[in-house]
Amino acid sequence: MALSGLEIYKLLPKTNCRKCGFPTCLAFALALAKKSTDISKCPYLSDEAKAILESSSQPPIKLVTIGTGDDALAVGNETVLFRHEEKFRNPAGLGLILEDNLSESKLKESVDFINKLQFERVGQKLSASLIAVKNVSGDSDKFSATIKFVIENSKLNLVLMADELKIMHEGIKIAKDRRPLIFPTNEKNILDVAKLAKELSLPLAVSSNNLDLLSEVIKSISELKVEDLILNIKEDKISQNLENLTQIRRLALKRNFRLFGFPVLAVIKKGDLFNDTLSAGALLVKYASIILLEGTTVAQILSLLTLRQNIYSDPQKPLQVEPKIYQIGSPTKRSPLLVTTNFSLTYYTVLSEVEASKISSYILSVDTEGMSVLTAWAAEKFTAEKISQSIKQYDAGNLVEHKIIIIPGYVAVMSADLEEKSGWQVLVGPREASGITGFLKNFN
Repeated sequence: MALSGLEIYKLLPKTNCRKCGFPTCLAFALALAKKSTDISKCPYLSDEAKAILESSSQPPIKLVTIGTGDDALAVGNETVLFRHEEKFRNPAGLGLILEDNLSESKLKESVDFINKLQFERVGQKLSASLIAVKNVSGDSDKFSATIKFVIENSKLNLVLMADELKIMHEGIKIAKDRRPLIFPTNEKNILDVAKLAKELSLPLAVSSNNLDLLSEVIKSISELKVEDLILNIKEDKISQNLENLTQIRRLALKRNFRLFGFPVLAVIKKGDLFNDTLSAGALLVKYASIILLEGTTVAQILSLLTLRQNIYSDPQKPLQVEPKIYQIGSPTKRSPLLVTTNFSLTYYTVLSEVEASKISSYILSVDTEGMSVLTAWAAEKFTAEKISQSIKQYDAGNLVEHKIIIIPGYVAVMSADLEEKSGWQVLVGPREASGITGFLKNFN
């Protein structure tokens, strides 16, 4: 947990030597608290004080990376309990578990299905992040063959789940260059697996049945200097799982309990699809950094990816598109010109209806700082003046010859004012986006 300026000051030599570049040790301490300077600039800092300050400067929840390159999954580094305090930083990874006893055709079908779980929502790409290969056959060759197939046919990050150390070791030989997450399902050999993770610098998942046992296991592993850990509590009951994950987060953030300062993983066992989705969603909100599903459907994964997108957006910065005129299809000078705000959800809702109409059009996205139509109008961000300025700024007059602009029905009240200020004829469109398709078909 970060120290205050006065707490840091108590650890400094208080010589006011100015060798750090600050007039007093107190000024240096305040700068350290703001993270605008570095402790290395103090030449007289004791080893004990340096260790305390280095520890306090670390994030309360460690950043752990699975995989390599641009597609690597980074989780952790969270600093708050509630997203409105700041924001959640690194979106949780969603993955699917593949058992190594699948037939060749079923394995190919499953991997193809997972690879195709890609969606676009309000301009952002959403997809699964992980494939977890689980050894249920007890056969090292089958485990290794499944891992090899996944590596050759998918770019998603890997999780290796095995009970026996020998089988895990053989799997790691094949996958080590992809930097997989090692997830031993038998905690009895966790120290041996931890030594392997340390040797190869791989992230390690640590499981136990309760928080007390988990802390003891983490303490033992920490002595081996294994740094990249993912925590997992073996608990099927959703209420207890939520309590455990919340306790881990609170202890890490509020009590600075370093043993729990790591991302958390949850496994959703296959059962009733509806309840599985609710459970995964609840744990996604509080506070799973990785969720592994034993089975899924397109509808389930899309709902979870949508929830993740919302939870990990910045609540103080709405999703926005670039303010400008967008060409939909192949518009001409006689094509309709619609106006809306630059709030992503609003823009893409309008876009989908315009595309559905199959009528080439222009959409003028006005800069409303990411507010929706009515919110922006109430905040005076979507006004006749702003729309008139945007028409001129983006040279709409050279795109269409009819000088007609279509505004959302909810702001019909500004029609006369907009006509006066812009010199354009204003048509009032439908209140709801669902009416755009029919409206455009009647546009002359």
